[in-house]
Amino acid sequence: MRFTKMHGIGNDYLFINCFEEYVPDPARLVLQMCREHTGVGGDGIVLLEPADSLPFAMRIFNRDGSEAEMCGNAARCIGKYLYERGMTNETEIDLYTKSGIRHLSLHVLGGKVESVTVDMGTPILEPRLIPVDIPGQIVLRHRIQVLGQMWFITCVSMGNPHCVVFVRDPEVLDLPSIGPMFEHHPLFPRRTNVEFVRVISRSVLQMRVWERGSGETLACGTGACAALVAAVLCGNSDRRVQVKLAGGNLDLYWNADDNHVYQTGPAAFVFDGDWLGE
Repeated sequence: MRFTKMHGIGNDYLFINCFEEYVPDPARLVLQMCREHTGVGGDGIVLLEPADSLPFAMRIFNRDGSEAEMCGNAARCIGKYLYERGMTNETEIDLYTKSGIRHLSLHVLGGKVESVTVDMGTPILEPRLIPVDIPGQIVLRHRIQVLGQMWFITCVSMGNPHCVVFVRDPEVLDLPSIGPMFEHHPLFPRRTNVEFVRVISRSVLQMRVWERGSGETLACGTGACAALVAAVLCGNSDRRVQVKLAGGNLDLYWNADDNHVYQTGPAAFVFDGDWLGE
């Protein structure tokens, strides 16, 4: 089976073109392919498929075999893949995802996709829809206890659940210990992604992320969007920011007119390969 490894600022996935390949059990396949030593390695696999009402759809499977609803970094990679592999000559693409249709705007220079802007849609703030088991209309600076310490959380869904925590310095956190405790906290019935965010200025945020089903990753596009929304709601930032992650930077804008969050960043090919199976 042919696959292509790509990454969006270090968030790396194995992309399988299901117009040409057949994947009967992606939840099992991701466990094999994403092993670090006996597999290819990666944060998950992404299936590029036809959709019922659109030419293209993507499905995302985390490293632990669970299926994710949306991934901004993977969406940008899909845009680059479709254009540079000759599957479309359009620079405006509607992509079907498990969290709905996402629009991609490709920024092309010399026949190469330099960056992609993804319309990430409207942030969801109602707790039951995120979901998070906290009463009320919004989870804003809500206190919870994790590992004997009090934390203030703001919860947002960008098609998938996020828990944003503002901290003085995310780099000093013991994320392998803290991350799973947040991800599996009983408040989150479908687990959660967790973003630990430092406010550098009203236009710059720094973030480390613990991704549901994958652990710490170098970047998370939906997580960066959730961090922006949380920062605006908490009065910490303007609506247009740059988010600095371990793998690189994303430019984000939460448009007050349509209430959509727009994310712009690069995508890159790593290599093509043949998976021989187990």
